[in-house]
Amino acid sequence: MPLDERAIITGCSRNERGSQKRLYDAFAGRMLVVCQRYTKTRTEAEDVLQEAFVKVFEKINTFRFECPLEAWVKRIVVNTALNYLRNQRHWTWISALDTAENDAPEPATAPGSLHLDELLALIRRLPPGCQAVFNLYAIEGYNHREIADLLNVTEGTSKTQYFRARNLLQALLVKENRIRHGTQ
Repeated sequence: MPLDERAIITGCSRNERGSQKRLYDAFAGRMLVVCQRYTKTRTEAEDVLQEAFVKVFEKINTFRFECPLEAWVKRIVVNTALNYLRNQRHWTWISALDTAENDAPEPATAPGSLHLDELLALIRRLPPGCQAVFNLYAIEGYNHREIADLLNVTEGTSKTQYFRARNLLQALLVKENRIRHGTQ
């Protein structure tokens, strides 16, 4: 059944539980995946998701149909996840000196049998700053200026964190590939 966004938004604005459930059911699965990209465990992701939906329901009357409802919800989810990272962990920013060219790992061959869950697990192993920037840039599609504004860092820091995240992921992929093929 297609989602009648106007009816759901009207119902949510009136705190109607049925409308809130329909909105949650429509987007929770996809938004949980977003939350998992910013957290280390599924439990943390579920906590962030719940907090994000509380914000969605509190702010639903500010939605102006200027973008798809899913995009609006996703922005709240991403911002909630970033706030969670800021509050729960000490951000780990890799300095520009740590990103020297000679620090780059050998190029990884694309592992044909790497599943999405395994890639997500590798992304979760990144330091929090690298993880957040990688997700925002490579997956969410933000540019470095937007990331800098979201994270209250310089554009250069965003670029450095992304470069470092790519190198770390490449190294993790190489290691994972060696483990799979018994060539450690």
